[in-house]
Amino acid sequence: MKNLQTKTAIAMLQPLDYGASPCINVCVMNAESGLCDGCQRTLDEIALWGGASDAQKRTIWQLILQRRGAS
Repeated sequence: MKNLQTKTAIAMLQPLDYGASPCINVCVMNAESGLCDGCQRTLDEIALWGGASDAQKRTIWQLILQRRGAS
């Protein structure tokens, strides 16, 4: 868990590139929240990412940031 917190903290210090994947290679779906423990995306958001428009990626990133702020 400490490693995940460190990766998340480092990622949040860097300027946000809305086109960059939020994946941090900690791919574990949380059954309770329905979110990936690493990137905080739903399965639908993960599946959409590869074909998503810039606007869709920006929206997903905004949702991720809201989720991280809530934790």
